[in-house]
Amino acid sequence: MSTQGGKTWGGRFTAGPDALVEAYTESISFDKRLYRHDIRGSQAHARMLSHVGLISPDESIALINALDAIGTQIDEGRMTWRRDLEDIHTHIEVALISQLGDTGRKLHTGRSRNDQVATAMKLWTRDTLDRVVVGITALQQAFVDSAAREQGVILPGYTHLQRAQPVLATHYFLAYVEKLERDRTRLLDARARLNLLPLGAGALAGSSLPLDRAFVARELGFDGVAANSLDISSDRDFLVEFVSALTLLAVHLGGWAEEWVLWATTEFGFLELSDAFCTGSSLMPQKKNPDVLELMRGRTARVAGSLQRLLMLLKGLPLAYNRDLQEDKEAVFDAADTVERSLEVAAPLVASSRLRSDRIKARLEEGFLDATTLLEHLVKHGMPMRTAHESVGKLVRLCEENRCRLAELAPERFNEVVPDLAPGVYEVLGVENALAAFRTEGSTGPTMVKAALAAWQARLLAR
Repeated sequence: MSTQGGKTWGGRFTAGPDALVEAYTESISFDKRLYRHDIRGSQAHARMLSHVGLISPDESIALINALDAIGTQIDEGRMTWRRDLEDIHTHIEVALISQLGDTGRKLHTGRSRNDQVATAMKLWTRDTLDRVVVGITALQQAFVDSAAREQGVILPGYTHLQRAQPVLATHYFLAYVEKLERDRTRLLDARARLNLLPLGAGALAGSSLPLDRAFVARELGFDGVAANSLDISSDRDFLVEFVSALTLLAVHLGGWAEEWVLWATTEFGFLELSDAFCTGSSLMPQKKNPDVLELMRGRTARVAGSLQRLLMLLKGLPLAYNRDLQEDKEAVFDAADTVERSLEVAAPLVASSRLRSDRIKARLEEGFLDATTLLEHLVKHGMPMRTAHESVGKLVRLCEENRCRLAELAPERFNEVVPDLAPGVYEVLGVENALAAFRTEGSTGPTMVKAALAAWQARLLAR
């Protein structure tokens, strides 16, 4: 070990760093959460060193056992965190040397803190990503369960927050299942790319020692070894990709939260949120505020901010390692923590919420939700699409002038705009008739929606 206060690099220096420098450069305040991943990587490294003959089997066993003991010490809160030891990796190494002396000093053979840190970060990211994927599946299940429970409920669909066409509530819930599935597969794609072992790259150029990187990769569950030592030392693409996927997931959660904040208002009245996921007002006794959804919407900003922080951190960095990369961890940790917490609360929130079908139905025929189906009815009878569009627009204006719905227009008014349109037109008017007319794959037609629900129920059951 170094002569400079426990530093791993002090041999070349005649004096230790200024106390201000120690305070400025430490990362133990946030990277101590990597201790389990650093220990796993170190234990695999110890087994490899024995495998290639750089240490004895007894030394390898002693290192592995001592690392387990250090992990237990940290688990139980008995580790003293020292700012002068910089980071979690140095804390563990100093504790190891304190227990094993020269045997502890042998563990760092053939590795640098650069590839050591990258390995711990990949292990942490992989574990965290796997938990997020499980959380996504739980939220998907909550949406699918809601889709099954609310079968038969018809909702007004919106564009520009204006009523557009009718959709089944089941179709609505499954839309979020699809968004979440893209989030899930994006994360799994990112996992495949990150799952290459950095350890063995050294500081930037590799090692002249007979290291067996493939052995370590197998021990740690990596699919193989990263190919270029210069690239390994500087690579944080896996973190950017992970947080990028988290950001889009957070955007989806934030958009859904915004929609349900609106739906829970008196003005919409579509949704009843459980009291367990709302709060009250310190002044107004009648209030039931959707604070959880509002925070979920707001925390999208935190995750997106972490992504920008990582991108700016990497901008313009030369090969290979630069100390700037120490700044990656807090951004990644915060993004992951934020999304995990959001997923944890989102699933039970969805499960406990109910559509207010009576309120929805009471105003369902407002907003001309059947106008587009009428347009397509005209097209099916040979009218050019643009002519049909103009004709239905005139009929809607007649309704607005007479304060009635399309289905309430007298036959002669239809025939004024489109000769001989009545009386058959009434068969496609009204929300239920309009909904029944949908037939394209992926549409809100009842047959298609029923099949989509069954498919998702089967997929989640298989998962």
